[in-house]
Amino acid sequence: MLHALLVSVFSANMIVAAPTPLAGMAPHAVVAASAAMLPPIGLADSIVVEKKAHMLTLFRDGKPMRTYLVALGGNPRGDKLSAGDRRTPEGMFYIDSRQPNSKYHLALHISYPDAVHRARSLAAGVEPGGDIMIHGLPNGLGAAGATHRINDWTNGCVALTDEEIEQIWSAVPIGTPVQIKP
Repeated sequence: MLHALLVSVFSANMIVAAPTPLAGMAPHAVVAASAAMLPPIGLADSIVVEKKAHMLTLFRDGKPMRTYLVALGGNPRGDKLSAGDRRTPEGMFYIDSRQPNSKYHLALHISYPDAVHRARSLAAGVEPGGDIMIHGLPNGLGAAGATHRINDWTNGCVALTDEEIEQIWSAVPIGTPVQIKP
């Protein structure tokens, strides 16, 4: 995983291009490397991750507050089935803990595996895995910034820049619902 992150950073030759909003999105909707310059966003009441678009959106009262580009598991297509498959799970979860001292710059733990994922893994004769989080970059590698998104590099987590996870950390309490879509 660390190797994949470093390959992402170096293959980009350290050039970071700010993403442009997608059609129909407000100009401020997609956050790039300039996340540290944005104002505080208040509390979110839900999170939606769209794997295909590589986007995480914070919502309040059904309205998008802010959208971030993310890196996912190194094998992002399909739902997580087993430990080590490097897939990001799909479904409805919630933030069940906050980990300020993880090996990544801040981490919000997701309630995976749920009963459905456990049963599916059991039927396949495999362990479902766990430790799925929304987190920043590995400690000491924060300077990689937005270049980490060039390749999907996590073991199934949703990764952001350190500045972005700081914003999300301040806006997301334990219990916040997380929907991860294909």
